[in-house]
Amino acid sequence: MKRSVSVWNMTKTTRNAFTLIEVMVAVLIVSVVIGALWQMQGNTAKKLQMLEQMQEKNQYMTLLLDTNDKYGFDSSSINLYSLVDSFDLPSDLRRALKHTKATISYDIVTSIDDNDSMVLEVGRSKLKFKDTQLSILRMRLQ
Repeated sequence: MKRSVSVWNMTKTTRNAFTLIEVMVAVLIVSVVIGALWQMQGNTAKKLQMLEQMQEKNQYMTLLLDTNDKYGFDSSSINLYSLVDSFDLPSDLRRALKHTKATISYDIVTSIDDNDSMVLEVGRSKLKFKDTQLSILRMRLQ
């Protein structure tokens, strides 16, 4: 008994592979995702670098304003190395401070005089570097 098998079966279509359009769309989607991830990584690295530089400048400001009472209450230009000349510091930090210049400006925000030789002064100290400016409010009793 012989069976006849129909070679052309029109009711059932089979697909064994992806079409070229489907492959191109998949590659496009993957490349867009990879591009977005790459850009996010670059932005994160740049933000981290900016935060590290800002932290370094804040440390300089703290050093500048805490080591000597005279700084921050006047306007002057200073090399940060002169503040830490007598400190025991690593040589790489000493070199970095030697080349870091800053300008200090001080503006009085308000002053309260109680007529009994005591004056409360509130002022803003600004520390300006070549690319950054930091400011803090300070109070002093005279």
